[in-house]
Amino acid sequence: MFEIGSFKNPELLWLLAVLLPLLVWFFVFRHKDRAGFNFSYAPNTKKYSQVNNLSKLIWKLRPFLFFLRLLGLAALIIALARPQTSSVSTRTKTTKGIDIVLAIDVSSSMLAKDLKPNRLSALKKVAAEFVGKRPNDRIGLVVYAGESYTKTPVTSDKIIVDRSLQEVNYGDIEDGTAIGMGLATAVNRIKDSKALSKVIILLTDGVNNAGFIEPQTAADLALEYNIKTYTIGLGTNGNAMTPVAYNPDGTFRYGLRPVEIDEELLEEIASLTGGQYFRATDNSKLEEIYEEINKLEKTEIEEFTYYSYEEHYRSWLILGLVLLLLEWLLKHSLYKSVI
Repeated sequence: MFEIGSFKNPELLWLLAVLLPLLVWFFVFRHKDRAGFNFSYAPNTKKYSQVNNLSKLIWKLRPFLFFLRLLGLAALIIALARPQTSSVSTRTKTTKGIDIVLAIDVSSSMLAKDLKPNRLSALKKVAAEFVGKRPNDRIGLVVYAGESYTKTPVTSDKIIVDRSLQEVNYGDIEDGTAIGMGLATAVNRIKDSKALSKVIILLTDGVNNAGFIEPQTAADLALEYNIKTYTIGLGTNGNAMTPVAYNPDGTFRYGLRPVEIDEELLEEIASLTGGQYFRATDNSKLEEIYEEINKLEKTEIEEFTYYSYEEHYRSWLILGLVLLLLEWLLKHSLYKSVI
């Protein structure tokens, strides 16, 4: 909220120009209007000498009456122009809300190092940035591997979503790649949403090899509930350093493995539901994909501007009347007695 000073009738301020000829008359022609007078007093009487000196001083200050009148008229003109302060405030209203569910593959292959430091860490970073750019939408989080579950229900609290993203790690659920399960869980989480637009962003780096729900069945469910699905295949072209076995200390042993992504399936899911398929082969490409989705799914925001006005003419009106009254009182009291 901020305040702007203005006038309701600014054109009346031109009346101030009328006062300029009065100033010219005062300084150029006022000597013609001066009245000659003599003070009578007893030369040898000190009392009468003091009275005479005071009368001379008061007479010399007589131009002060003119400036009182001029200032009073100026204040009245400003009052007529109605000075006011306008307070401006804005409010935004979401006219087209979007509910989004991020379905993230957390299988062991997501620890492959073709993205830095690995696929899962790169995804978490980019997804967090995406969430931060959607302040007016509700977002949920589903994770899947050999099975799937809802990590975070659809919520407008971005702090909760961000915290949940950071907690996503490999090993919380059975390994595997159940694309159908991941998509079905995301559909189930968002299907009853009252939002005007419902979107799923499903990411995987492999081929469906687990779960009891076929990906095509889950895609049909998304279509039935009018849920647009964007799919992302994550992984370089060729081979990547991927976990292949466990070391004796429990850490992963890495080896070169071919990157296998069922792009045909992902394209089919996206096409059926009105979304798009993207392929992310490195960190920068992954960032570009989420930025592109962010542009494609725009939330419509309507901004309302409110104005409130506070009038200030009363103080100028009072000032002008006081100055004119003071000028009139002095003219008909103090200065009248001197003339």
